[in-house]
Amino acid sequence: MYGSIKSILIIGLLLSVANTSAQVSVSFYGNVKDNLGEPIGGASVFLEGTALGAQTDFDGNYEIRGVVPGSYNLIASYLGYGSQTQFNIIVRSKGTPNYNFRLEVVAEQLDEVVLSNANVITRPKETPLSTQTLSAVEIATYPGSNNDVVQVAQTLPGVSPSIGGFRNDLIIRGGAPNETVYYLDGMEIPNINHFATQGSSGGPVGLINVSFIDNVTLSTSAFNARYDNPLSGVLQFQQRNGNARNFAGNFRLSASEAALTLEGPLFKKEGEVSKTTFLASVRRSYLQFLFQAIGLPIRPDYWDYQYKINHELDDYNTLTFLGLGSIDDFSVSPPEEFDEEQQAQVEQTPFIKQRTNTMGVTWRNRFKEGNGYMLTTLSNNTLSNDFTRYSDPVNEAGVIFGNDARESETKLRYELTQFYDGWKLSTGLNMQHSDYSNATNDIRNNLVFNTEIDFVKYGVFANVTQSFLNDKLDLSFGFRMDDDTFTQNESLLSTFSPRMSASYEFAPDWRVNGSVGRYFKIPPYTILGFRNNADELINRNAAYTLSDHLVLGLQHYFAPSSSISVEGFYKRYDDYPVSVRDGVSLANKGGGFEVLGSEPIETVGKGRSYGAELQFQQKLSNNFYGIFAYTWFYSEFTGFDTNTFIPSVWDSRHLVSFVGGYKFNNNWELSSRYRFAGRTPFVPADLDATLTNYPEVVLDYDRLGEDKLDIFSSLDVRLDKKWNFEKFALNLFIEVQNILGQNNPSPPDYGLNRDASGMVVQPRTLAIIEQEAGSVIPGIGIVIDF
Repeated sequence: MYGSIKSILIIGLLLSVANTSAQVSVSFYGNVKDNLGEPIGGASVFLEGTALGAQTDFDGNYEIRGVVPGSYNLIASYLGYGSQTQFNIIVRSKGTPNYNFRLEVVAEQLDEVVLSNANVITRPKETPLSTQTLSAVEIATYPGSNNDVVQVAQTLPGVSPSIGGFRNDLIIRGGAPNETVYYLDGMEIPNINHFATQGSSGGPVGLINVSFIDNVTLSTSAFNARYDNPLSGVLQFQQRNGNARNFAGNFRLSASEAALTLEGPLFKKEGEVSKTTFLASVRRSYLQFLFQAIGLPIRPDYWDYQYKINHELDDYNTLTFLGLGSIDDFSVSPPEEFDEEQQAQVEQTPFIKQRTNTMGVTWRNRFKEGNGYMLTTLSNNTLSNDFTRYSDPVNEAGVIFGNDARESETKLRYELTQFYDGWKLSTGLNMQHSDYSNATNDIRNNLVFNTEIDFVKYGVFANVTQSFLNDKLDLSFGFRMDDDTFTQNESLLSTFSPRMSASYEFAPDWRVNGSVGRYFKIPPYTILGFRNNADELINRNAAYTLSDHLVLGLQHYFAPSSSISVEGFYKRYDDYPVSVRDGVSLANKGGGFEVLGSEPIETVGKGRSYGAELQFQQKLSNNFYGIFAYTWFYSEFTGFDTNTFIPSVWDSRHLVSFVGGYKFNNNWELSSRYRFAGRTPFVPADLDATLTNYPEVVLDYDRLGEDKLDIFSSLDVRLDKKWNFEKFALNLFIEVQNILGQNNPSPPDYGLNRDASGMVVQPRTLAIIEQEAGSVIPGIGIVIDF
């Protein structure tokens, strides 16, 4: 492997030398509009540090010509509006996306804007803190992420790595993995991972194609009232539109998968820019072939697809059609030669067959009077999950746990936003029809049931925002209420969830920010649809989980491209589901390959998570960019004894993350990612119960917190080299994950005691599987834009 890397480096150097004399110059495009979507004609758009720029035409469009491919900061400005910078854009010979701007009206004159507010890293007034936005370029070059958007989000401030560091669970400020919601262009996406944990939201591989992404925003508090069900986070994916001028695409080959993306205009007339564009992709894993070749017993096999069609009906109305889905098949195959660790994997790994599909249409109507807009989204999402554990997995015989489930949601969301003399008022409603069925066979708990439920969930929300004191003070107030026709203990008034945020610039380049809010989440379908052997829906009286947030922060801008912030946060939970079988909060579950919530529960648990967070961000300046964050926190939940708080399995106390990079000449870039988490409590195995029920490993939740995992520490490094030819652009990257060879902490693994030939020793006893030292994982990837 190291010889291959050396060869690739040599080839890259030769290609770099060969390409230095073949300089290519290109044009790229975009538009400038206000926050309503009204085009701004005559706006200035230029590349920082160059003499290259353009002015927008009557429709707000611009074209900058004669650009040498490379990395730039792009600035747009217009009198009466705050100027805006897109940092670290990449111009390629082929495949350069449109770079579009949305400028905000400001009260000051242009000269004052330039002096005080130009190009500052900003956040929405409704969410002035606990928010981080990453551009497509930053996501695409993240080391160690394998172009997985959700893995990138794991490095953001306040997000803990999953146990073992290999899953996409978003564990935010001590909350459980199922406390985050996901939105794609304003459409809710309940499942964004392959082999997703039903009842939760994590999985080992994300299914969002990075080639679609314009930017990603993670909010860890101060959630906008339009979002229902978040307790710890909202992850928003904003997609770009397809190329409106020419057909284009890219091919991406990485360590685990291959992806083809195509885009272009539809119904285009000669010499015109099309009003209809498409963007479509398909990805295929080849890990199953790689694992087979190197002798590993697991076979993760997946496909995914994604598409977006955008059609401008006229200057005021736009229709957008979205869709994505996956086909997953996770199985095992026995090794040719006996290996203790691989044998245990074969016996304990579940078989997973999943199908997901999400599709929807959004109508955006901008009012001709220029005082607002409305958004209407109709969507459907479906998850089919066939999850099985066998006593004889080699022959797929002897079911010890079977879960054949289907979840389907049809959603209608309407939002109206209006502006009145500087006031911004957003109101809306959402309705959802949920259809859930499940056939469960649980041998250990002597439980067999079939369930079918369907119900309607609905909610309303409103939010008002205004700036005062010459835009130095921003205030935002909002609320939402939710109810459904299935649960028995809730009403619209009982889920009334107010929230308020404020931001005040008390000195030049200094702001104090704060927010307080209440948030609710309906229990997952696995809980609501659970039945006992008497065919009773015993969890129907489950309450919505409640979380109150209080956050206070201080932010300082050193320069337009860099800032530092400090935040203190407190989260209080109530009505959290507690497992009747295990006596533990479900906040301690959902981070593995399981079905979360298919058991008797009582919503009587409490919880709390509190701490402080330090963050420094440097957008591209002097060829360097980076984010450093340190979070100190406590995460504690109760069981049935609501007076006894126990540290959760996410309570690592300390999180450190750094992601940064440096851009050299000739399109070379070196980047790195470092993650650290302190020692985390884990749940030991009940050895007697495990031996009786093997291959199922039974956990003893009464002993939660008796011991802790070792620290998690991982450094990834990536080297990128880009070439720009007349017909295509090429990006070759080489990355090394866990370059320091640190062990990934995980609880002890157990298997049956066997002799040298693999035969079980009688009488049966358990043996601890020795964990191997941490592995250094090299990989290469290629992206071709054409």
